[in-house]
Amino acid sequence: MSVRTEQLQIPVIGDSSVAGTLWLPVGEPSVVLTIHPATATPERFYRGLAEYFAARGYAVVTYDFRGTGRSGKPKDHPELRMRDWMIQDVPAVASWVRSRFEGLPKVAIGHSVGAHALALDYGTEGLAGFVTISSHAGVTSTVRGTAERRRVAAVLHVAGPVLCRVFGYMPGRRAGLGEDMPSGAMLEWGKWARKPHYFFDDPTMDAVSRAAKVSVPVLAVGASDDPWATPEQIEEITDRLTGTTVERRTFTPGELGVTSLGHHGLVRRSTGRNAWPALERWLSGVVERGASI
Repeated sequence: MSVRTEQLQIPVIGDSSVAGTLWLPVGEPSVVLTIHPATATPERFYRGLAEYFAARGYAVVTYDFRGTGRSGKPKDHPELRMRDWMIQDVPAVASWVRSRFEGLPKVAIGHSVGAHALALDYGTEGLAGFVTISSHAGVTSTVRGTAERRRVAAVLHVAGPVLCRVFGYMPGRRAGLGEDMPSGAMLEWGKWARKPHYFFDDPTMDAVSRAAKVSVPVLAVGASDDPWATPEQIEEITDRLTGTTVERRTFTPGELGVTSLGHHGLVRRSTGRNAWPALERWLSGVVERGASI
């Protein structure tokens, strides 16, 4: 595939930074796409999605949140909370993109917590629009299926806090949660997951008023067989975006020609690639409409 890459170190706050990759088409890019990752999901997971868009003329930025993947060991960043990724990492990357690609239209895709940041109006400055993928209010009691709900509750509310104390970080790989992550992020996640409306019930997040400030178009997509991001929990977030237009789309495994999707399937090359043209059409559309205003 004809795609060029550059390795990035993007400053966040103080002397901290995130490691990322810039994916470039062979010619000059016409649009810039930033992919904000999910919790415990490494940058390399988004390679297929990045290559797909770069091959279609986009410059694409992917990265790891601080304390995860290539952006530092979680044990070295125990204080980093989930909100720090949203409030600090996402805007820092967005600011770097605006500076590097001044004059080009910009869009974003947020996966899970990466989309939470966008939905709370972090990193949205200068965007023509953004897509959220499997981004939901992650309340434990709403997880589909008794076995999965019990597993999530055990990890978030019992094993997670204990493992954080024992190891000094959350060993996500051992616990079946993906990548390892800082203790602060794990503990805040568990706290929000107990609340009926997730971080909207945390007054220190000011989430209700922040969500109402989002003014760019949004496409919120999910998978019909996702036990976590159910339509109702996706809409727990999108219903708060009262200052803009939101389109909703739920993909089924059958229409994409696969047996299952789950929480990560829409961003996997092997299962989600047949959904990507729809995302690209929507992003191209908001760029075109923005250019005509």
